[in-house]
Amino acid sequence: MRLSEMRPGCMTPAHTTGKAAEMVCSNSFKSDDQASATGILKAELRRMDSLILRCAESTRVPAANSLAVDREAFSATVTQALQAHPNIQWVEEQVTAPTLLEPTILATGPLTTDPLADWLSALTGSGRLHFYDAIAPIVDRDSIDMDIAWMAARYDRGGADFINCPLDKPQYEQFLDALLAAERVPLLHAETPYFEACLPLEVMADRGRETLRHGPMKPVGLDDPKTGRWPHAVVQLRQDTLAGDHFNLVGFQTRLKWGPQKEVFRLIPGLGHAEFARFGSIHRNTYVQAPSLLDATLAVKSVPGLWLAGQLSGVEGYLESAAGGLAAAVSVDQTLRGAAAVPFPRETVLGSLLHYLAHASSKDFGPTNAMLGLLPPLPEGEIDTRGLKRSGGLRAVKSAKGQAHRTRSLAALEEHLRRLDQAR
Repeated sequence: MRLSEMRPGCMTPAHTTGKAAEMVCSNSFKSDDQASATGILKAELRRMDSLILRCAESTRVPAANSLAVDREAFSATVTQALQAHPNIQWVEEQVTAPTLLEPTILATGPLTTDPLADWLSALTGSGRLHFYDAIAPIVDRDSIDMDIAWMAARYDRGGADFINCPLDKPQYEQFLDALLAAERVPLLHAETPYFEACLPLEVMADRGRETLRHGPMKPVGLDDPKTGRWPHAVVQLRQDTLAGDHFNLVGFQTRLKWGPQKEVFRLIPGLGHAEFARFGSIHRNTYVQAPSLLDATLAVKSVPGLWLAGQLSGVEGYLESAAGGLAAAVSVDQTLRGAAAVPFPRETVLGSLLHYLAHASSKDFGPTNAMLGLLPPLPEGEIDTRGLKRSGGLRAVKSAKGQAHRTRSLAALEEHLRRLDQAR
């Protein structure tokens, strides 16, 4: 296999290295909750021995009930595994027009270069779509005032792995006023929308003064040890490196200019003397209109021998992108063996995600995450909803539904893999 990587010879607006799998926006592979969509998707990937998930788990950092990684160690581990593989030829080159003489997977990410995106658009006759995505700042651990902040996880789930900075109401109002007044980086393409699941902090604040308290600054489940109560608002920071010397501000992706970032974020109690290892920034992402372009195996319907994977295909998130890449590789493997590629079962989180890409409405299509709502409904009577509500409330119902989806998903995946093995 020939793997073409254009970096570091040709860089993107967000990347800083030439390594594979460089995580620029976040260092998280989301929740490990076994009853959640992301928890089930990880179980599916483990069953298929995902390289990305193996590398993530070998470089994980404390993040309570989530999988987060040291992004530099993770990227280096993935790169080393790929470059050492006897069947992979790593070539540093910028590809602008693939020959398609062999089965080809484009996994060029949301920052696909204009020449390659234009080639794909012309080849398929479909336009490309865009959204703005932002990056959160990272601060030095030693510059955080732990006499003000404290370590805890929400509702004490998992380890006490997050640094929590509390704000009372006057402090929150002062921070909000400064955030709204701070100078922002101009957008070169004003018509391009933001990705709703990852809005810049100041854009959320534009929508109402209480928005942040119900979003990234929500205080629920976090008892301030000094008061024994939930603060008015909380800023959480998650470990970003194995050494624990850097922490990122969770949910604080921003398009503020760098100077204002320092001024505004130092208003947060505990961050008054924060030293920034990286400031937040914003960039424009590219993705395709998957429902009109792709089938549920990620093959481009109008171009034999071409598959798309990762965020370019219309999924959102590092975990979902890794899963899509593995699915595309499985499809190519079937094709090389002379068989028609078979989609993953809809009962799996991976299969439901790829089914959505292929069958969603083209009119209002946008990037999507793994969600239980994409899965087919459970059979009637599968869980005792009424009894669970009486004994444990809605949380018990949600957990039981998730566990039922997990059981069905892994069984469906096992049968799918068995059939693929038989076809070999």
